[in-house]
Amino acid sequence: MSERIGIPAWIEGLEAAATVTDRRGTILAMNARARELFAGDGGGALVGKSVFDCHPEPARTKTRALHESPSPNHYTIRKRGLRKIVHQLPWFEGGRFAGVVEISLPIPEDLPEFDRG
Repeated sequence: MSERIGIPAWIEGLEAAATVTDRRGTILAMNARARELFAGDGGGALVGKSVFDCHPEPARTKTRALHESPSPNHYTIRKRGLRKIVHQLPWFEGGRFAGVVEISLPIPEDLPEFDRG
């Protein structure tokens, strides 16, 4: 059985949506921005639910694959006129795969890029 986890204050107040799942895909925690972002789908009530039930295909298959073969996944989306970058990252506890953290950040249209190479 999965346990809900607490969110540190700095993550709770982060201007990015952060959702944490366990290795089986159960949502363990969501910060304030994630609860707001997914309010129409249940918001904080999604904690304890399967993340796979929250995604239509083909995203469900990709999300399941991230839990079965942990590896980072990054992509950008545009939704309701807002451009975002989404990072899905495996997290580990005691050196063992423990789940996935999804962080979604808004991207300003005029975001500067610097080549520091």
